Amino acid sequence: MNDKENPIGLFDSGIGGLSVLRQFIKFLPNENYIYLGDTARVPYGNKSVATVKRYASECTEFLLSKNVKLIVVACNTVSSVAIDIVSSKSNVPVIGMIIPAAIASIRATRNGKIGVIGTRATIESNAYSKTIYSITKNYTSETNESQNSPEAININNKLITVFNKACPLFVPLVEEGLVNHNATRLIAQEYLEPLKSENIDTLVLGCTHYPLLAQLISELMPNVTLIDSGEHSAVAAIRLLGEKNLLNPKFDTVIKIPSVQFYVTDIPSTFHEIAKMFLNFEISTPEIVNFGN
Repeated sequence: MNDKENPIGLFDSGIGGLSVLRQFIKFLPNENYIYLGDTARVPYGNKSVATVKRYASECTEFLLSKNVKLIVVACNTVSSVAIDIVSSKSNVPVIGMIIPAAIASIRATRNGKIGVIGTRATIESNAYSKTIYSITKNYTSETNESQNSPEAININNKLITVFNKACPLFVPLVEEGLVNHNATRLIAQEYLEPLKSENIDTLVLGCTHYPLLAQLISELMPNVTLIDSGEHSAVAAIRLLGEKNLLNPKFDTVIKIPSVQFYVTDIPSTFHEIAKMFLNFEISTPEIVNFGN
């Protein structure tokens, strides 16, 4: 039986998953956390599916060795192509990025036009499109199963259409700290123009770096609802842990410093600077984990 005070484990191919950790700390401040960033082998997006699955398997085994009570796949690439491997290896619940964001986008859209932006690997996988269309199909049926589901969605017979756009330069711009730079604005305008021309009213931020660009994107698309996958995975975790009676009971404790253990496979020279940008607090030097090649 899992202990309620056991940590929640999150892993990502690098440091982008820190935006997911930020949302978990916001919604579940009393929990203990372990964050694993596979910074020595980032990015996963240009690796084969077989390699991504191997990496995901190694990260999963590491978190399980730390007695986590929940695994959060804080990486859109792994969530797109290897969530099955994580789930099959794990003896604790697993939450990825795709399903919570897909459900939220369907709930949010008013005109049925949903945009998805992400890395090339995520967009080429069509993971978000497939999931959104699958959910739409499942929950438009009149079956008792769909009506009684805790995730049942009333889409009011809307015709859902998904428009995808790869935005490969967003990640390096964020990691270089150029969130408010004019160059970033120009690139964002070019990336987002095709989605604006489709009159989308909802946009899934399909990469964990992209929430740091949310303000800029909102300025360029002021009438569009932005879906942060990390935020919605955190909300899903509250429900899941509550159903399994695994929420940390220390609700009345005033949390000043989040309880997080950080592990990485390499420490980039800008790690602490970028981590503070994502989390808004200083972190201690992370421990090094060696998975080999």
